[in-house]
Amino acid sequence: MGAGREEREGGRKRQRGREKEGKGGTEAVKPAAAAELPAAPMPVWQPGAPVPSDERVPVDRLRAIIAKRMSESKQQWPQFYVASEVDAEPLMTARKQVNALMPEEQKISVNDFIVKAAALTLRQFPNINASLDGKEILRHGHVNIGVAVALEQGLMTVVCKDAEKKPLRLISQEVKEMAARARQGKVRPDDIEGSTFSISNLGMFSIDEFSAIINPPEAAILAVGAVQDVPAVEDGELVIASRMKATISADHRVTDGAEAAEFMAVLAEYLEAPLKLLV
Repeated sequence: MGAGREEREGGRKRQRGREKEGKGGTEAVKPAAAAELPAAPMPVWQPGAPVPSDERVPVDRLRAIIAKRMSESKQQWPQFYVASEVDAEPLMTARKQVNALMPEEQKISVNDFIVKAAALTLRQFPNINASLDGKEILRHGHVNIGVAVALEQGLMTVVCKDAEKKPLRLISQEVKEMAARARQGKVRPDDIEGSTFSISNLGMFSIDEFSAIINPPEAAILAVGAVQDVPAVEDGELVIASRMKATISADHRVTDGAEAAEFMAVLAEYLEAPLKLLV
């Protein structure tokens, strides 16, 4: 029993001493991150100070497309949501070890691990890697993961094709390059076409949990929150543990709650045993 207690104490010390690299999901979602958030200005109240005039901002083409597609999705897609919590400690440890061997420009993000894990999981759940085509469910042969990229005008989804077949380093490189082109206004048609499933990661904003709107005509989208240190019970003791919450939004015409729950369980298995993503 003494040895077990020492091991748990050692684990807690290692947990407290863990580097802050990647916490809060900042590194995890660099491909989907916007520019650095400006500091919030301090409010100043002055009696009789002028009030800013109303401002009309034209809706640009990208925002109009987003509005149209998201409105159609919410109105026509019967969406349901399944959330789960992942033990992120093994994932953060694996990422740190991998990146210790990589040059700065090739470092792997948490989001890259999530893309690979989701792609492998989708191979086991063809109804989720699918879309509704008239009276038929179209199960896609390719697993093409759309990654949401935040631009000043709105969101754009770049597509990592056949992600389950690619090593993490290649996934990371492709997503970084496509995201850079999107922000520079140099996106290629192939960068944004053909997604069969999407991931939206808001970890860089320290968002704990959220639900995303399905990107038509896909059957589902995964929303990922920040990696956070939270109280948890392990072996009957209260400890500080790294956790990450994820929520799948799914089209009820194509799949159901039980299948979505099984999908989330398998996804968690991959993320909690990240060495499977490296072989």
